[in-house]
Amino acid sequence: MVKTSIIGILTNVLLAAFKAVIGLMSNSIAVTLDAVNNLSDALSSIITIVGTKLAGKLPDKEHPLGYGRIEYLSALIVAGIVLYAGITSAVESVKKIITPEEPDYSMVALVIIASAVIVKIILGKYVKAQGEKVNSGSLVASGADAMFDAVLSFLVLVSAIIFLATGISLEAYVGALISVFIIKSGIDMIRDTLDEILGKRTDKAISKQIKEILTSEPEVRGAYDLILYNYGPNKDLASVHIELPDTMSVKDVDKLTRKVEAKIYEQTGIILAGMGVYSYNTEDSEAARMQNEVREKVLAHDWALQFHGFYVDIAAKEMRFDVVISFDIKPQEGLQILYEEMKKAYPEYTVHIISDVDISD
Repeated sequence: MVKTSIIGILTNVLLAAFKAVIGLMSNSIAVTLDAVNNLSDALSSIITIVGTKLAGKLPDKEHPLGYGRIEYLSALIVAGIVLYAGITSAVESVKKIITPEEPDYSMVALVIIASAVIVKIILGKYVKAQGEKVNSGSLVASGADAMFDAVLSFLVLVSAIIFLATGISLEAYVGALISVFIIKSGIDMIRDTLDEILGKRTDKAISKQIKEILTSEPEVRGAYDLILYNYGPNKDLASVHIELPDTMSVKDVDKLTRKVEAKIYEQTGIILAGMGVYSYNTEDSEAARMQNEVREKVLAHDWALQFHGFYVDIAAKEMRFDVVISFDIKPQEGLQILYEEMKKAYPEYTVHIISDVDISD
C-alpha cells in the first residue's frame, strides 16, 4: 500500500510540474488548475501513507482494538483537500470568465497534456485496484480521483485543440467544469468516509452468509440481531443472537458457540465477539400454539419486521419475545401498541417485549 502511494506521489508531482510550466507559458488557466489538482493529489497520497502507518500500529492497552480507524480519518482529510482544490479552482475559473485572457498553446504543450491523460488513466486504474485488493478506502478514493483527473485533462486537451482550430477560447469554462467535477468528487468522498465512521447497515451478502453458517447447525433454529462493528479495513467484530432449544445444557451451548465462532472467522474473517441465546419451548404444545398466536398478532403490523426469541413459562405465567421495529414508527410507540394488545389477549400473563433495531437483513 505504501509503495502504491509513493508511485502516486512521484507521478503527480511530475505531472504537476510539467503542467504548471505549460500553464504559465501558455497563459492557460485550465492547464494551471489541472496542475494544482495534481499537486493536491500528491499531498493526498502523502497523507494516505501517514494514515496507513498510524493505522498499522499494533494494539496496546489504551487502544486494545488497534488503530485501524485512523485510515478513515486520513481518507476524510484527503477528501477535504480535494474539496478545497475544487472550490479554489472554481473561484479562479470564474475570474477568468469575467476577465478572459487568450491562451497561447504550442505543440509541445498538447503532447504533454495528451501524455498526462494516458498516465492518469493508468495510475487511476492501478491505485484503485490496489486499494480494492487491500480493502483501503484511502487508496480507492485516490484511484477514483485519478480517473476523474484523466477526464478533466482530456477536456483541457479538447479545449486547446478547439482554440487552435477555431480561435474560440473555452478554457475558462473548461476550468469551471473541472472545478465542478473536483468539488463533486470531494463531497462524495466525504460522504462515503462519514458513512464508515458513523456506521452503516450491515452488508446484505455478509449478513446472509453469517446467518447461514449459524443456522446450518441442527440445534440453531434461527439467528437474529446481527451487528457488525468495524475497527478499520479488514477488522470487523460481530455480535448475534441464536435461538436454541430449552433442553440444551450450558456445556452443549459452549461447545456449539465455539464451533460456529471458528467457522465464521475461517469463512468470513469476521470475529464473532458476542453471542446471545434465545431459548424456545420444546415440550409444550400449548406454548407452540401461543407462539403462533402472538406471531400473527405482532406481524399484522407493517412496522413489525420480525418476531423472534419467543418463550413462555405457562406455570409462572410469563411470556417474552423480541420484535424488530422499522424506522417508520418510534420504538416506544410500537411497544406501547404491542403491550396493550398482549394485555388484552393474555391478561393473566406478565409480558416482556424487547424492541430491536432494523440493523441487518
